[in-house]
Amino acid sequence: MAIIELEGKSYPCEENETVLDCLTRHGVQVPSSCRAGVCQSCMMRAEQGEIPKAAQVGLKPTRVTQGYFLACSCKPQDDLRIRFPDAEGLRMGARVVGKELLSHDIVAVRLVPDKPMDYRAGQFIRLFRDGGLSRCYSLASVPVLDEWLELHVRHVPGGQVSGWVHGDLSPGDSVQIADSSGHCFYVPDQQDRAMLLVGTGSGLAPLYGIVRDALHQGHWGPVWLYHGSHGSKGLYRVDELHELERQFANFHYVPCVSHEKPSNGMRQGMVLDVVAGDHESLDGWQAFLCGHPDMVTLGKTQLFLSGVSLSEIYADPFVAS
Repeated sequence: MAIIELEGKSYPCEENETVLDCLTRHGVQVPSSCRAGVCQSCMMRAEQGEIPKAAQVGLKPTRVTQGYFLACSCKPQDDLRIRFPDAEGLRMGARVVGKELLSHDIVAVRLVPDKPMDYRAGQFIRLFRDGGLSRCYSLASVPVLDEWLELHVRHVPGGQVSGWVHGDLSPGDSVQIADSSGHCFYVPDQQDRAMLLVGTGSGLAPLYGIVRDALHQGHWGPVWLYHGSHGSKGLYRVDELHELERQFANFHYVPCVSHEKPSNGMRQGMVLDVVAGDHESLDGWQAFLCGHPDMVTLGKTQLFLSGVSLSEIYADPFVAS
């Protein structure tokens, strides 16, 4: 049985139990969200002991070398002495400079950090409501195009953070955020390659950033963006994306509705079905999937069978806390 030492106290960790579950079982409050190794909300730092490699998957190399790990993925084999992450370099302050209703249940929140943040369009950051309560939201902004960070927050019934964002958070408020993470972003290595981006709901947020980033960097291969929703009221940034179509001949925007009659250029059907109907073969393409976990999981399989290499499928499922 491994012993977890934190802030001078020791906590026995059961066999096959994660550090997060161990500490939570003993009444220790640890920031967490997805519990699936995706959001990185539960990042901690080891001062002594060996960290399993699985607990550091997805972390930046600089953080791995400093002993950072994800508590939700860490099942220690030996004793560990750990601590919460340093505030400097991880958390920072930010000011709310704008809030815009995008659809019936999604708002855009614009933040200006207290100091410059190094990020890539499509990555995500953590937004803190109180000391330990946080959620991760993808960045729809592009560093060279926007003077702020833009998050698209869907209101989750009963959601402690999304409810606060929709109801109480206002321009002028100060908040705490944490540094950017994630691998879902554009790299201009093959600017002639065809790109496919598929999202549902607020999964449009990172894709909106990735598309604008790619086009701004001169990507000239075909770029197809599909956004799916149950009905038209769930679609947003429609005018802005149609404007990008007019500006860039290689960009194609396809809004999809699955539970109502389409209008104004929309397509009927589940978003992955519409993609399959438009593209029989996707051999050599690069793909991005963001949104509901079921769509992302099914999409990975569908795109692979259509010819997309698994190494060229970038996905961020929006996992509920």
